[in-house]
Amino acid sequence: MQEHPNRHLIVVEKSSDWKREYPDYPVVTAREYLSNPDYGRRGITVLNLCRHFGYLTTGYYCSLLGEARRHRMIPSVRTLSDLTRRSVYRLDAEDLDERLQKVMRGEHATKIEILLYFGRQADPRLAEISRQIFEAFPCPILRVEFRRESRWMLNRVRPGNVAQLKGEQREEFINALEAYLSKPWRAKRTRGVGRYDLAILYNPDDPLPPSDTRALKQFERIGKTMGFAIDVIGPKDYARVAEYDGLFIRDTTRINHYTYRFARKAEAEGMAVIDDPVSIMRCTNKVYLAELLRAHKIPHPKTLILQEGQLDLAEQELSYPIVLKIPDGSFSRGVFKAGNRKELEEVAAQLFEESDLILAQEYLYTEYDWRIGVLNRQPLYACQYFMSKNHWQIVDHKKGGGFSEGRFRTMPVEEAPANVVQTALKAANLIGDGLYGVDLKQNAKGVFVIEVNDNPNLEAGVEDAWLKDDLYRAILAEFARRIDSKRNG
Repeated sequence: MQEHPNRHLIVVEKSSDWKREYPDYPVVTAREYLSNPDYGRRGITVLNLCRHFGYLTTGYYCSLLGEARRHRMIPSVRTLSDLTRRSVYRLDAEDLDERLQKVMRGEHATKIEILLYFGRQADPRLAEISRQIFEAFPCPILRVEFRRESRWMLNRVRPGNVAQLKGEQREEFINALEAYLSKPWRAKRTRGVGRYDLAILYNPDDPLPPSDTRALKQFERIGKTMGFAIDVIGPKDYARVAEYDGLFIRDTTRINHYTYRFARKAEAEGMAVIDDPVSIMRCTNKVYLAELLRAHKIPHPKTLILQEGQLDLAEQELSYPIVLKIPDGSFSRGVFKAGNRKELEEVAAQLFEESDLILAQEYLYTEYDWRIGVLNRQPLYACQYFMSKNHWQIVDHKKGGGFSEGRFRTMPVEEAPANVVQTALKAANLIGDGLYGVDLKQNAKGVFVIEVNDNPNLEAGVEDAWLKDDLYRAILAEFARRIDSKRNG
């Protein structure tokens, strides 16, 4: 690839989307960017101008894999996730309300829609508001709708489509693009506050929650001795989040899910939160993790990121059985094993109905998987999870919703093999400084990372079997440290 001196790269869905009159920047198609993990060195700014950005679409994956490659993605996956949630972008833009009433005074229309190009548009009345919206949601093109009911409000913000620009719109886009690329890239800052009230988000209807009720009671009991007032809250308690100083998510996390909204709200309120939104985004998508591990040379099973029409590649590169994975499965859900071409085609067809990309991975048989718990970049606990009886996974999901699990063995971290622990730390530290559970396989060829979980199991009698109360104390002490840190600025 020919590197641009300003270290920028533009990704488009189709090469025809970048018109002849547009500036001569490095431009690649989404398919090229997804297929070639070596596009661009770490730290380049990538403008993602795909046509569609919905969850698990090609545009979404470009931002997701770009972040795994340590590219500065505009828009980021976080921005794309936030743009799908009106409650989130109203929260981020609520300070616009007063300004909006002033500039719209005397406007007779009941609805106004504008296009923002890197925070710029033609109406001078809306210049400052446009800049603030772009700072809240950095996306090359934004389609913004203001609506008047009893008062003017920011009604909707969604990504625009570069392929649909015409005439003057293209000229405005070019001017805004060149102005934007002439400025240094800056990350958004967040505010912080802190005290000692902790909310634990838990859903009693989750069949496989990361913590059981006995573990929650342990947190409550030990928390009292450490100065914590702990409340267990549920999915309907979103409005209560800001009452607390910290949020601990003990629920199965996903991006298109209330758990992410809770994490995002808590972070916006300046609270200490585990899992934080970035960790949720990075851990819940196996495509991102596969690219991250590859980019940092962390040993992992040979993995291919497949688009439709690439099953031949899987057969060429991997031997049967081949493991196929949906990107955002959890607790062994969305993971399948194909023993031949027929099964490969059947499973892949099913998975491609849900996602534009899937994973094909070499099958590594082991009697058990390692799980190393990591908290704030330090090992916390070590477990061995054995395969479910007569099954190739730890959790065997039955038809009708039932499941069975294999046995376990918990031990001091010091008794786990050093290379297992060190490999787990390297993988977890690529995600952040939260609480993670790193799953690994160990065989005669070495140690391999399977995945990094952002909300690892903490069940009474299992993960705490060795540390006992000290496991809960360590996690609560970390919350206390984070809350104190925010209090002290």
